[in-house]
Amino acid sequence: MSRRIDSHQHFWNYSESAYPWIPPGSPLHRTWLPADLETLQEQVGLCGSIAVQARQCVGENDWLLALADKHPSVLGVVGWVDLRSSRVEEQLEKFAAHPKFVGVRHVAQDEPDDRFLVGKDFMQGIARLQKFDLCYDLLIFPKQLPAAIELVRSFPEQSFVLDHCAKPLIASGIREPWASQIKELAAAPNVCCKVSGMVTEADQANWTSSQLRPYFDLIVEAFGPQRLMWGSDWPVCLLASEYSRWLEATHNWTQDWSTSEADAFFGGNAEAFYGTAGRQ
Repeated sequence: MSRRIDSHQHFWNYSESAYPWIPPGSPLHRTWLPADLETLQEQVGLCGSIAVQARQCVGENDWLLALADKHPSVLGVVGWVDLRSSRVEEQLEKFAAHPKFVGVRHVAQDEPDDRFLVGKDFMQGIARLQKFDLCYDLLIFPKQLPAAIELVRSFPEQSFVLDHCAKPLIASGIREPWASQIKELAAAPNVCCKVSGMVTEADQANWTSSQLRPYFDLIVEAFGPQRLMWGSDWPVCLLASEYSRWLEATHNWTQDWSTSEADAFFGGNAEAFYGTAGRQ
């Protein structure tokens, strides 16, 4: 049986200048560190997580890796480097030397150019990830799916994972062209998907399992259980849901899955994708 892990969460030492996107007065408007998450995970039987960058600076990598060194529950770190930089290989070499540095992410969803992912300089950086056995997390909105499809097809040997199901417009009930494009993206065998971030794209104050279920079913149809990973997006999920409530919803959706499928979804796939199996 695989370890049960969270494939996607964040830590930060809050300051307004470092995290301008955090809503004042919200549950996010404070410092969140590994001890806070470990308490929640112990209650629901999870043993660790993948910590994902929340700031676009190389200093974020050093900080997250220092947390990982201190806390065995931090199984891996998805950090940030400037993939458009002429020094990207130097940065990758430095951080990839740490056994818990497992991947890279750029907040592409905030880029004004919907085709940012297929820009020449950015793609040159993506081309260097495989040399260091690093994965790439795709953080996008639905409008950026066409560029994501083009990107993953351009690098068939590179491992990609789609964060938050590409943030479908759940609150408005809009499914197309997201649904069709998700299936097109999933046709590339080098792409996995994190079932995370759904509650914050729904009606945050009033979401129900039945509201989210059609989007989950589409993701399962597109990727299959063997290319899906459970993730919380904690503490961002707290805008809409307690940690345990989101986990319970996904448990209910997977009741009819085989034991091997459920084990893969709730931990095994993330461990295999990020190469964290055996790390303590």
